[in-house]
Amino acid sequence: MSKPRIEGSFVALITPFNEDGSIDYGGFEALLDFQRSNGTAAVLIMGSTGEVSMLSPEERREVVTRTLELRAGDDDLKFYYGCTGPHTEATIDYVRHAGRAGADGAIIAAPAYVCASTGAIVDYCLEVADASPIPLGFYNNPPRVSTDLGVDDILRLAEHPNIVVLKEATSRVGQIAQLCAAEPDLSLMCCCSPNLGLVVPLMALGGHGTANMTGNVLPREMAVISKPWTDDGDAMRCRAAWLENLPMLHFLYAEVNPVAVKSLMAAFGLPAGPLRRPLQGLSSAALDQGIGIARRLGLDERYGFDLQRPLVAAG
Repeated sequence: MSKPRIEGSFVALITPFNEDGSIDYGGFEALLDFQRSNGTAAVLIMGSTGEVSMLSPEERREVVTRTLELRAGDDDLKFYYGCTGPHTEATIDYVRHAGRAGADGAIIAAPAYVCASTGAIVDYCLEVADASPIPLGFYNNPPRVSTDLGVDDILRLAEHPNIVVLKEATSRVGQIAQLCAAEPDLSLMCCCSPNLGLVVPLMALGGHGTANMTGNVLPREMAVISKPWTDDGDAMRCRAAWLENLPMLHFLYAEVNPVAVKSLMAAFGLPAGPLRRPLQGLSSAALDQGIGIARRLGLDERYGFDLQRPLVAAG
C-alpha cells in the first residue's frame, strides 16, 4: 500500500504572539483560514519558522491541541507539527502527543546542538518512526543542526512505512536528482530558499512540492510554484511565478528565519505579533524595502494587505 502523499505547497506557519508574549490563538485561526483560501495543501505548525525552539514544552503541547480545534469539518488542509525534541525520548513524547490529539503527521529533524553522526540520526529517525502513531517527515537541515544525511541515508528512511515526507535544505541538486531517480515512496520536497537553488530543479525532476515559509505572505504564488509538473503549462507557470517573486524570496531570506517574514506580516496587517527575544524585528529601513517589493508585486490588490506605511527616506 502506498503511503499518504502530500503534494503542493506545505507552508511552515509562523507562531503569532500577543503583545504580552502569549500565543495568539485568534491569530492562528485567521492564518489558517488565509492558507485554506489560497491553495495551501498542508501546514507545518511549530517548525523553525514557528519559533519552536523558544516555546516551552507546555506551550508546544497546548499549540497542538488548540490549533487542532480550529480544523474545519470538511478540511482538506493537512495539519503537521514540528515535534523534534532535545533527545530521542522527548521527540517520541511530542510525536505521540500530536498523534493522540489528532494531527495528520509530524516533522522531525536532528536534535539541535548535538551534532550527531549521520548513522546516529538515521537510527534516531527509525526509532521515532517505530514509536509514532502518525506519519512522519524528516527535515534534512544541516545549516541548523550540522548533521547532513546523504542519498543512501534518506533512501533507508524512505523504506520505513511511517516516514512519508522529505524536506531537503542542502544546496545539492545532484542529491535531489539521485533521490528523484530512485523514486522512493516518499513525498520529495525542498525549502524555498532561493540561495539554495533547489526549487526549480526539484520540480523539474519530478518532486512533489515545496515545504516553504514564503507561503506565509505569498500562498497563491507558492501553490503555483509547488504544483507537481504534469505538462509544459505547469512548468511555465512555475518558472514565471518563481522569477516574478524572486525579489520577495530573497528579501525573506535576508535575515535568519522568521525575522523578515514575521516583521513583514505584521506590517501587512496579518496576525504576527512580536518575535521572541533574543530575535528582533527588522529595522525601519529594511522593513520599507520589503513593503516596496510587496507594492511592486501588487500584494495589496491581490490579498488586501495594508501597504500604506510611509517609506523611510534613504540616507
